[in-house]
Amino acid sequence: MKGYRILFFTQENRKVHGDTVGQWILERARKLGAAGGTMTAGGEGFGHSGTMHSAGFFDMADRPMTVSVVTDEPTCEALMAAIKEEGIDVFYCRSEVEFGRLGSDKE
Repeated sequence: MKGYRILFFTQENRKVHGDTVGQWILERARKLGAAGGTMTAGGEGFGHSGTMHSAGFFDMADRPMTVSVVTDEPTCEALMAAIKEEGIDVFYCRSEVEFGRLGSDKE
């Protein structure tokens, strides 16, 4: 299949409706029918302001998080619209990809 891989970059301390922004995006992508998604915690990173974010020994709240979602075009557009509608400020990268399954009877 042809579709998109979307990478969202955020921090663990950013919340929406009690969940982290990463959890919210991952759950919304799942509910919309995305092919798959993964949330990964980073050790260190920086954002648009140039401020370094890291997972400190005593405080993990500032830890950088990446959410990767692979999906078809309609689901990608629905996810982006849901994030915009919710007013979530998040940086993303979207790339065209080919995706599928190997070693399975499922297409």
